[in-house]
Amino acid sequence: MASDKSFSSSHILLSPEKAGVLDLFRILIHSDVHKREFVDSSEEGDESFERRQIMFVSTLAQKLLLLVAKPMAWSGSAIEFWLNLVSSNRSFGRLLVNCFRGRVVMPHEESGSFLSFIGNLDKRVELDNRIRPGDAEYHAALSMMASKASYENEAYLRTTVTHHWQMEFLGFYNFWNDYQGKASTQAFMLRDRDTIVVAFRGTEFFDADAWCSDIDLSWYELPGVGKIHGGFMKALGLQKSLGWPKELDPHLKTPAPFAYYAIREKLRALLGENDKAKYVVTGHSLGGALAILFPAILAMHGEKWLMERLEGVYTFGQPRVGDEKFGEFMGTILKEHQIEYFRFVYGNDIVPRLPYDDSAFMFKHFGRCCYFNSKYQGQIVREEPNENYFSPRQAIPMMMNAWYELLRSFMIAHEKGPDYREGSLLRILRVIGLVIPGIPAHAPQDYVNSTRLGASQLFLHQH
Repeated sequence: MASDKSFSSSHILLSPEKAGVLDLFRILIHSDVHKREFVDSSEEGDESFERRQIMFVSTLAQKLLLLVAKPMAWSGSAIEFWLNLVSSNRSFGRLLVNCFRGRVVMPHEESGSFLSFIGNLDKRVELDNRIRPGDAEYHAALSMMASKASYENEAYLRTTVTHHWQMEFLGFYNFWNDYQGKASTQAFMLRDRDTIVVAFRGTEFFDADAWCSDIDLSWYELPGVGKIHGGFMKALGLQKSLGWPKELDPHLKTPAPFAYYAIREKLRALLGENDKAKYVVTGHSLGGALAILFPAILAMHGEKWLMERLEGVYTFGQPRVGDEKFGEFMGTILKEHQIEYFRFVYGNDIVPRLPYDDSAFMFKHFGRCCYFNSKYQGQIVREEPNENYFSPRQAIPMMMNAWYELLRSFMIAHEKGPDYREGSLLRILRVIGLVIPGIPAHAPQDYVNSTRLGASQLFLHQH
């Protein structure tokens, strides 16, 4: 076994950059996948056809993403610039008038008002003033707004946290991914009285690297912990040569810090200043996966003091992170340290239903699932309905629900108030949802609505 896998008892690593076209298609025919150059497997035996299909799809998708990474980034920048150009000039009509007058207001990407594509789907900035500190659902509502804000630039975050939320902005960070050879993981931190919030950024719509992390179905089996999604481990700070050493080599130099180690050090310092202080970890989508994986590595390193100061983990639209054994490990750790873990799932969101929960994929959720339907009615369940998404029996109900969500987008502001008004960009996404219902359901809008309209009853039953 190579040195960079010595920390794991078994593994399967996919390297799309090494996959030739013929070699890629051979794994569909031949079961000896360990002989393929782009597959690094600790297991010498033959693989089932189902698992070979998974490797094929994951590797092919990553190759295609790497191929279109630059056009995706350019397209994303152009779309974001256009959306912010219209917004900066208040409307498309006003933009035309300003063009004739020579008074066009140009947006700046690093300004406090520039919004990402995700941010343009839901432009709400203010916290819900009906939810007060001390309310059972307060941390969930704050965590969701922090998770949504994490997609934005540093200036926007600083303005939002300091001026709108009246909290302390602790920093915005870009972290190193050793396998992608770039800083592709982001997070920010804030302090709300005696509570520190760590929010990991999720998958940006036009970021090929982030999508590669999501669909990289490589895995490592850690002794006593279980099998964990390789793409998420790499994004959190797994090192090529060392894996997960408890402490970093002081002589190690990287262009940016590793997420896990840098956040751990900042928490040690901040919590050491205040004996009453605690912290919560949160994230949407990929950010949610990193949020629950963070305490897993803390526990693996025996960081008892930091685990005892962790008050809760709140994830929104989080994909599956590990296998059943990993879920059992985390269940024991969370119970031992009395850490609250709330995994929010809205409607037909496709992401929490991936990777598949079956014998071929082996990934499983764990802990309580806070499930909200399209009327934002919440309930605690073991697993979200239609857990693997692609179900012929659910196709018609999902499409009918997508029609309801599209119609609801025109009525919700009248029924619930102007804070719930939906813009044209989100409505376009809801039209796409008529064909693929799980896409618009993953947007932050419905998760923010869930914490504001349905979480109070859900959390009331928990306390």
